Amino acid sequence: MEILLFVVAWFILFTVSWPMALLALVVWPLVWLISLPLALVGKGIEAVFLLLKSTLHLPAKSLERRSR
Repeated sequence: MEILLFVVAWFILFTVSWPMALLALVVWPLVWLISLPLALVGKGIEAVFLLLKSTLHLPAKSLERRSR
């Protein structure tokens, strides 16, 4: 459904301003290539925070298991 909306929006842009639509087709992959490393860094930072969270919650989880 998302792709269909993208295609419809692109065709509307193409009918209104075809140079802008063609520019969008050229620029979008470049924007994606630039943002890809930022997304990878974000996933790495998220993984570090999840590791810290699990490390900090480990003593509470072990005490919870002993009390049962």
